[in-house]
Amino acid sequence: MIEHARLSALLQRERAAYEARLPRSRAAYQASGSLLGRVPMTWMNKVAGPFPAYLDRAFGARVRDIDGHEYVDFCLGDTGAMAGHAPEPVARAVRERAGYTAMLPTADAEWVGAELARRFKVDLWSFSLTATDANRWAIRLARQVTGRPRILVFNYCYHGSVDETLITLGPDGPRPRSGNVGPPVDPAVTTRVVEFNDADALRAELAHGDVACVLMEPALTNIGIVLPAPGFLDEVRRLTREHGTLLINDETHTFSAGPGGCTRAWNLDPDIVTIGKAIAGGVPIGAYGVTHEVAERILAQKDADLVDVGGVGGTLAGNALSIAAARATLEEVLTDEAFKRMIELSERFTSGVRSAIEHLPWTVTQLGARTEYRFGAPANGGESAAASDDDLDDYFHLYLHNRGVLMTPFHNMALMCPATTAQDVDLHTELFTAAVRELTG
Repeated sequence: MIEHARLSALLQRERAAYEARLPRSRAAYQASGSLLGRVPMTWMNKVAGPFPAYLDRAFGARVRDIDGHEYVDFCLGDTGAMAGHAPEPVARAVRERAGYTAMLPTADAEWVGAELARRFKVDLWSFSLTATDANRWAIRLARQVTGRPRILVFNYCYHGSVDETLITLGPDGPRPRSGNVGPPVDPAVTTRVVEFNDADALRAELAHGDVACVLMEPALTNIGIVLPAPGFLDEVRRLTREHGTLLINDETHTFSAGPGGCTRAWNLDPDIVTIGKAIAGGVPIGAYGVTHEVAERILAQKDADLVDVGGVGGTLAGNALSIAAARATLEEVLTDEAFKRMIELSERFTSGVRSAIEHLPWTVTQLGARTEYRFGAPANGGESAAASDDDLDDYFHLYLHNRGVLMTPFHNMALMCPATTAQDVDLHTELFTAAVRELTG
């Protein structure tokens, strides 16, 4: 239903408008000589235009670039700013936290651990600086207590930059994800991979008896949102228990489902939960929690070095600043009431998109405060990857960007924060509807 020539012409128009609107950002990008790829982190080049817009400041649900343009921000740091940009309780906690890191515990950590236990239903918590590290350390602990070498993930999963998870299913079986940079070993040596929502394939792979843990998002993200089929998560839990495999829920993105992520919203029962990004209001943090049963197994391993060079921990992990920010975020910003309002706004956003695409074979999926549209109706990661269309992605990102709305650059994801308004949502609906009409004629 989409004419390629029309899409190409519209995309060219929007790219030209983007360049014309951002002369200072273009100049800053072209002048960069000390940064690999011209940006602080190479993924910042993942933009629809030829260069990224440069940040001036961010506040609440707004971002301003150095060319003076202000945007409604539905990207929110790809979940890192789910609390909004610089929420006052977090800013206050950062100002008041004298001594950011001293390799000493703070009383705030006990409060944060107890609150995470309340929300996610696992008992004992430890901290990192990123969700990637939380996943790495959880995997190591799972291998230690089970004595098994492999993990299992779902096709096109997202768990940060954990080596073992950069794997996909090809026509001839597991293979490294396309573009995987310098894997230390072929990930097929360390990892089994199956399609999400395929319980039969999961059963077959666990039957080998060598899987220490299943690391999963309760719903796939970063490849569109793929929700679990009815009964699938119950079957995952049953099969992991049957085969002596630990179950890790990575709630870093699925935290959008509610105050305790999918684990609480869907009454799940994992052995370990990992999370990062959002829980400290934009200050770097990660965390992992384990049940009492798993903790007993970990601490019973007297030959495992948990306090020095055993491979679990980092000098800045659990630092006083991150923990203070996490307490402020969980206690005062990302509260139960805030999630209720954020989810209502996401429902409004979803309804607007659904109305705009009702004549197209596309889908829009909501996961709590998070909504995403996809150019197809995928049931698993492989199907969602096949439904990707870079030109369509770029067209919608640029159309919205040029008119004051930011979406997540990696995909068509919109996240609500406590500062998001109904007017923000309605602006997206108006612009998205106009973009669809121009595209489809």
